[in-house]
Amino acid sequence: MGSTRLPGKVLKIVDGKNPSLYFTISQLKQCKNIDKIIVATTTLKEDDIIENFAKNLGIDVFRGSVEDVLDRYFQCANYFKINTIIRITGDCPLIDPLIVDRGIEIFQSENYDYVTNTFPRTFPDGNETEIFSFNILKKAWENAILPSEREHVTPYFRNQKQNFKIKNFENTIDNSHLRWTVDFPEDLQLVKTLISKIDSRPIHFEDILHLIKSEPELIEINNDHEPNEGLKRSLEKDKDFLKNQ
Repeated sequence: MGSTRLPGKVLKIVDGKNPSLYFTISQLKQCKNIDKIIVATTTLKEDDIIENFAKNLGIDVFRGSVEDVLDRYFQCANYFKINTIIRITGDCPLIDPLIVDRGIEIFQSENYDYVTNTFPRTFPDGNETEIFSFNILKKAWENAILPSEREHVTPYFRNQKQNFKIKNFENTIDNSHLRWTVDFPEDLQLVKTLISKIDSRPIHFEDILHLIKSEPELIEINNDHEPNEGLKRSLEKDKDFLKNQ
């Protein structure tokens, strides 16, 4: 709830009655290969409302560190005894279950440590999918020291890619310039518009691309914002951290 760019963003109403987080969960429920969905939020009092909302949907909740999200993930996976973790950030109400399932199938096809579609990104922002083993998560938790590695969970995997078996899966066309994550008020406006114009559920990214093709002006709503602005700020913190070592 403490997002600085759009406070309370995960519980902003996007279809007249349901909040963004509801759509994230509903989309993920359509995945064929997910056993359990857990909302991993912070221990801050302001996030009590997230816990209550998730539990009312029958979704498990884990609460952990505010800044050290890597620790939150590790403690959550350890508590629930999870061997394989799928990381979907809470600001992706239009995450495509087909993309997530594709990532899971790739992860299961070989003995990968980490499968992602973010390294590099070719899917629209808001479809970030990351799958990794508990073992690699534990190694990151034990060894990661950079602020970006602790705040964003998976940068350690990429920074140490020579030590892990990593696979990036890509879209046939590079759509990384598009975004339907929810970070800013303009993003929220776009997501509301997309949901109102697409009747099918779940909503797939191909449905959105089809709509944008017929109404290209939609992408003007939020095209002033670059992807991964939060990560870029963390990388600046890394520079300060390393200077002080």
